[in-house]
Amino acid sequence: MASRMQTNTLDWIESHADRWAIGLSGLCMVHCLTSAVLLALLSTAGGLLLNPLFHEIGLTIAIGLGILALGRGIVQHGYMMPASVGALGLGIMAGAMNLPHDGSSGETVWTLVGVGLLALGHDLNRRAVN
Repeated sequence: MASRMQTNTLDWIESHADRWAIGLSGLCMVHCLTSAVLLALLSTAGGLLLNPLFHEIGLTIAIGLGILALGRGIVQHGYMMPASVGALGLGIMAGAMNLPHDGSSGETVWTLVGVGLLALGHDLNRRAVN
């Protein structure tokens, strides 16, 4: 009985992983835009939101959800395109983390491009599964 419950729970998590990942991508976009606006308006509040640890944890969560959801999609439907688009987005996000936070490097723009591609990959994956 317990293993059946565990299986149902894992199935539920796997079936909803793309939606969670798309939601996380949306939150990341909101965070990036909010950080940029707050940085322009209030440098002290912007500094708190631009803490590198915050970004490292967020990217780690995004990579974990990407592996789970996009990997599951490859196994279920056999299409590599959603995972490839998502991986490109993750790579751009990781690259943007290495840019200076000075506002002139385009870090926010590159992060938003990466997040958008990652969300697109998850959406393609979700559509292919359904």
